[in-house]
Amino acid sequence: MKLPEAFEDRMKKLLGTEYENYLSCFEEPRHYGLRVNTAKISTEDFLKIAPWPLEPIPWIRNGFYYDGESVHPARHPYYFAGLYYLQEPSAMTPADRLPVEPGDRVLDVCAAPGGKATELGARLLGEGVLAANDLSSSRAKGLLKNLELFGIGNVLVLSEEPGKLTTCFHEYFDKILIDAPCSGEGMFRKDKKMIRAWEEHGPGFFSKIQKSIITQAAEMLRPGGMLLYSTCTFSPEENEQTIEYLLKQYPEFEICPMEGYEGFSGGIPEASESGDERLRHTVRIFPHRMSGEGHYLALLRKGERQETDGGEISFPARRNYTAAGRPALPDELEEFLQHVNRTFDPARFDIRNEKVYYIPEGLPELKKIRFLRTGLFLGELKKKRFEPSQAFAMNLKREEYPFIIDLPVSDERVVRYLKGETLDVADLTSQGEKGWYLVCVDGYPLGFGKLSGQMLKNKYLPGWRWMSA
Repeated sequence: MKLPEAFEDRMKKLLGTEYENYLSCFEEPRHYGLRVNTAKISTEDFLKIAPWPLEPIPWIRNGFYYDGESVHPARHPYYFAGLYYLQEPSAMTPADRLPVEPGDRVLDVCAAPGGKATELGARLLGEGVLAANDLSSSRAKGLLKNLELFGIGNVLVLSEEPGKLTTCFHEYFDKILIDAPCSGEGMFRKDKKMIRAWEEHGPGFFSKIQKSIITQAAEMLRPGGMLLYSTCTFSPEENEQTIEYLLKQYPEFEICPMEGYEGFSGGIPEASESGDERLRHTVRIFPHRMSGEGHYLALLRKGERQETDGGEISFPARRNYTAAGRPALPDELEEFLQHVNRTFDPARFDIRNEKVYYIPEGLPELKKIRFLRTGLFLGELKKKRFEPSQAFAMNLKREEYPFIIDLPVSDERVVRYLKGETLDVADLTSQGEKGWYLVCVDGYPLGFGKLSGQMLKNKYLPGWRWMSA
């Protein structure tokens, strides 16, 4: 592989005697990764049903390598059930190392296509809120699909400049992840097109963007909250120097050590302008040291602590955002929800243009902000009937809905359903049964169908359907 001369010179300076080892990794095959959706299935249970051999990624609890040359996980019903996400192994690290807990308010600033956002959302377990943003509206649509496929309902999917978000979300979030746009040096082996892109827009171009994004994110993080900054580049200008810039602009931030791994390298203080030794607590991932592509990570906590009269440390309280009262729900919606084994808060329903949403608790008012989704899209009201959505199907668990068509993965009707075909389910239903049924594969929801006369009319979302190879 022909690398740009300027890039080679910089890497020789950065790696020293390790440079030849780095070059040798370009002769090795790329690594393929799969990350289990632990909001739907435990890692242990997934391994019992996994259709192909998997090898653990040692530094990711729910991550595995697979042989991308011989198997195709994106063309398996379990993928359509949202049981896993396909992601480069090193790229799993940022979301894994941001300590998200159920109930947190989390922002993924540059979220498309959703590899990191889906993991953050899964770890919230339906509590709190995940705001997933991408400036590109087309990329944000793909992001929304991946979040819905994963069954994540407590979401805001936004499409804005990060600077515009600060007016609505000042000191709102507990955790923020910035997987920043970058020059992509760490992905040269995986995608050779990145080399040409680097020659057009190198580290200097992206460094300005990164400094803008990270300081805007700092305004949206509450005191005591945590921010994880990551790139897939080796450039100190985009890595250590960006963190150095944040610390100068916001001295209340401190760098936090992360859970380690023997292949991780520490950050390089000498690569910054000030030589700040705290930068050694950031992490570099080099492809010649571990089985993954190049990455950089820095975990930070926002201080601005206030001392009480007794000298104890306290944090300013979170702002309290309350939802406005909602009108009574339409009868057809209430009738459907009576069958759902889940408690809903009536104040969190939002009905707009006959579309029904269940919004996360405690949202601020979203003024002049472009968004694709606020909360879980439950379905639509149509002529005195309620039609549940694909997103609702993926958000449900088998035990939460009584009317089920559960097919084993070996049943040819699974793929026929995913292709949008009508199904004969006489062997699974009784005469006279009708209404909305949740179609599952091995107990994991795929979507809805409407039963009549033991024939299931397919309601699988057309844009999601299984396409013939």
